[in-house]
Amino acid sequence: MPRTIAVLGTLDTKGAEHRFVAEQIRQAGLQPLLIDVGCGTSPTITPDISREQVAEAASIDLAQIQSINDRGTAVAAMVAAAPILLEKLCREGKIDGVISLGGGGGTAIAASAMRALPIGFPKLIVSTLASGNTAHYVGTKDIVLMPSIVDIAGLNRLSKLILSRAAGAIVGMVNVNISIASDKPLIVASMFGNTTACVNQCKSILELAGYEVLTFAATGSGGKAMESLIESGLVAGVLDITTTELADELVGGVLSAGPDRLKATATAQVPSIVVPGCLDMVNFGERSTVPTKFNHRRFYQHNPQVTLMRTNADECRELGKWLATAVNRYPAPITVLIPKRAISVISAPGGPFHDIEADHALFESIERYLDPRIPCESYDLEINSPEFAQLCAERLLNNMQTKITTKI
Repeated sequence: MPRTIAVLGTLDTKGAEHRFVAEQIRQAGLQPLLIDVGCGTSPTITPDISREQVAEAASIDLAQIQSINDRGTAVAAMVAAAPILLEKLCREGKIDGVISLGGGGGTAIAASAMRALPIGFPKLIVSTLASGNTAHYVGTKDIVLMPSIVDIAGLNRLSKLILSRAAGAIVGMVNVNISIASDKPLIVASMFGNTTACVNQCKSILELAGYEVLTFAATGSGGKAMESLIESGLVAGVLDITTTELADELVGGVLSAGPDRLKATATAQVPSIVVPGCLDMVNFGERSTVPTKFNHRRFYQHNPQVTLMRTNADECRELGKWLATAVNRYPAPITVLIPKRAISVISAPGGPFHDIEADHALFESIERYLDPRIPCESYDLEINSPEFAQLCAERLLNNMQTKITTKI
């Protein structure tokens, strides 16, 4: 049987365009599966899976939704139903990839559906919104967004070119032969420019011990992606050296990973080590974008596009409580490690963010609120010192071995 690509879209308003893409897929030797997620008038082409079947997957009464005669309500219903149907088709091996074309509503429905699919599964959206802020569409998944250039409103020489390339892209993604299997246990690590030396050395030690290490940039989206992977159950250990995203969430920086940062490790019960790495900084964009209420604070220009603001003692006290409270929920072996000489490159003695009072408030708060059952080790070391990196790697290896021994 040829591989099957789901062609998902609003077939009432963009039926001809989706049919064109389906035909390109068929000509390439693959099987298209047309799925209608339209919620207005009747589809202009015949789908393989109707909108009623899509709604039924989520036990949604589509007729009732349509009787309300409100587009927003109808789109919301499809946003809820499409992920359930698409995930089921993927899980049952009935599709090998998915493509969609859309404007605002179509992109919202397609992106919601594709976020339900595993990382690595081919997914592509041709969208009128692909050149703007797409974070809320992509989430933590590897969705490819292709700008439509012109509106998706009929077939013309330019739209046919873009849609043909999109069809070729999804066909290529499905057809490519990938062999990346590994029997090495997986460790995830959080990293920032200010903790790169530490994480890189830890990575070398852990790889020599037989593990595969994936590093995630602590840039908000990176933290969310790491949390998502931890939740998947594929991770054997967490090297959470760079918890800086907590500071952005607390103070209002631009690199927050949301309030759920640090929760996945508890839920998945994964052995870990946690370090207050880079909790001395809050991230903003260009200096002119920093809110005026912070004008009196201490700043460091990391580069023309990134401005760092030093967290003060009150913020550090709150961050320490937040970190400790989150870690207290970890059921698996966990060690908190504190490098008291510096929690980033620029907080070392003589550095622009060196602040003994703020650091003391952070460390005292962690120790105060941390459950006594959880080991908390403090060292007179900088976070990027080879000695501290060695300690982080060793403690994580010990915690993972403890988990294995306990299971046996």
